[in-house]
Amino acid sequence: MTPRLSTLDLVAKVDAFPYADRDPEAYAQIMKSFYTFVWEDQQGQIPIGYMKLDVVDALNQAPANLKGQLGLHIDVSNRTVVLFRDAPDKTYEERTRLVGELTALWREQNAFPILKSWRNELWPVYGRNKELVFSMERAAVGLFGTTRYGVHMNAFIRRQDASSKYDVRIWVPTRSPTKSTYPSMLDNAVAGGLMTNEDPFECVIREADEEASLPEHVVRKNAKEVCTITYIYITDERAGGEAGLIYPECQWVYDLELPADGSVVPEPKDGEVESFSLRTVEEIQEQLAQGLWKPNCAVVMLDFFLRHGIYTPENEPHYDAFRDRAHRHIAFPGPHQA
Repeated sequence: MTPRLSTLDLVAKVDAFPYADRDPEAYAQIMKSFYTFVWEDQQGQIPIGYMKLDVVDALNQAPANLKGQLGLHIDVSNRTVVLFRDAPDKTYEERTRLVGELTALWREQNAFPILKSWRNELWPVYGRNKELVFSMERAAVGLFGTTRYGVHMNAFIRRQDASSKYDVRIWVPTRSPTKSTYPSMLDNAVAGGLMTNEDPFECVIREADEEASLPEHVVRKNAKEVCTITYIYITDERAGGEAGLIYPECQWVYDLELPADGSVVPEPKDGEVESFSLRTVEEIQEQLAQGLWKPNCAVVMLDFFLRHGIYTPENEPHYDAFRDRAHRHIAFPGPHQA
């Protein structure tokens, strides 16, 4: 019988990368399989990602001319990788183009399974002062282990009846069985990745239309930004390619209360969602305990329960641990930092 998952189990699946200060032995063990990707500026070096050893090897095997233009420097003793070290005058556009040439070459060579999910979407990479240093293909970001950004939105209505002791009913989508990542799992009403220079709220509006057929004027008027959730995930086979990649992630979270009369309901549109169902808190709690939710969406849902007083320090034994793990400090630079 599959063990039931607690709140702590669920957040630990998402915030899975060891904390160097809390478990130095586990941290040292996992870092044997990675190099630190660093950015170099006039103030020195600053870590911005984690690269698996096979990615470092692929970088080292790139054509000499491309390696030269990339300013690649691999420090074996310190286990670091630097790009554009010898090319400080290259512009953001030039760096983006060169990283694009590298990742396109890897895609052509079938070097990494994750690149089969190529999206033609650029995601940002940030330097020390939150400046954009380059952008890269979404599917390739995980190979460099840089911070990923996205948005999630919970859609719900207010209803009080005998089916639940809580007055909220939450719209829960089931992901398409043909999705390359986490097929057929349960999800938040709206979720998506943040492209370079895209505002989180505008991303929510775009994704709400594409995934859930929610009218722009409804979302723009009623969606409320409520928090960010941050964690460092380690991918498994459900992530659509490489297992064992490190994903530092920041999600902007929104709540959207919809009319209780059913005049506005989410409906599938772009094929990423198979169906939507309106669920009670108790039904979702059971789904979560059974592990039916996409991992990071489970954390967003649990955070909803905390913010709406469904889980409290009195009734949830892992309340403080959840808050800590779901709002992890990510040391890499970017807009997630205050």
